[in-house]
Amino acid sequence: MSGVKNRVALVTGAGRGIGEETARILAERGARVMAVARSKQELKALGLDYVAADLGTAAGCARVVEETERRLGGIDIFVCNHGIGSAHEKVIWEQDPATWEETIRINLDAPFYLSRLITNGMVERGYGRCVYVASTAGDVAEYAGSAYTAAKHGLIGLAKAVAQDCGEFNVTSNAVLPGWVKTAMADRSARAEAELRGVKADEVWKERAALYRPNRVATPREVAEMIAFFAAEESSGVSAQAVKVALGSET
Repeated sequence: MSGVKNRVALVTGAGRGIGEETARILAERGARVMAVARSKQELKALGLDYVAADLGTAAGCARVVEETERRLGGIDIFVCNHGIGSAHEKVIWEQDPATWEETIRINLDAPFYLSRLITNGMVERGYGRCVYVASTAGDVAEYAGSAYTAAKHGLIGLAKAVAQDCGEFNVTSNAVLPGWVKTAMADRSARAEAELRGVKADEVWKERAALYRPNRVATPREVAEMIAFFAAEESSGVSAQAVKVALGSET
């Protein structure tokens, strides 16, 4: 089995959490990984090729793709993991339009711009693996999270659309939907919720763990392993799917 060996992989949001674990797994298994995040310091710690960039603009997305192709070659694996969370959002009638616009720009517009550029080369070469890290919020809406929920629903739709457009060229596209995972972004939301409710963040995490039968939240590594499966050659029979990594929970 060839897996990801010698394949060029672009992983966004690779500075921490799920993205960092994914970049490490792919590199360990022989892929040539380009890690992307905003923090140069976090990327340096990975010890992989990297581009520090803001993916909030079409120009930023284009620079990342161009730099990856220049340094490593055509992109075979695209892991779209970057994004911002919903800790700062409010109920819909109080939602700041600027929050909506920023969330959609980063969590949905950027994946489109990147996909448009990357799939062009995949189609020409007749091979590709696209993996989009959405959320269970892409299936079941969050309270006070209209922008994040809408963006993640849209991201799943994008993944399925890419699968339809590119399927005849040996390009697969799938979405991974994590539930609660102990990441820096999720911890920010736990602290924000705790402050609002007048409790400690640890209490919020206990409540989140109780949502799942094993009474714990998933680890970044568990999510990254599913991403790595979809990134491998052996996953060729699976496309246009949205798979939850949520410890058996239906929500």
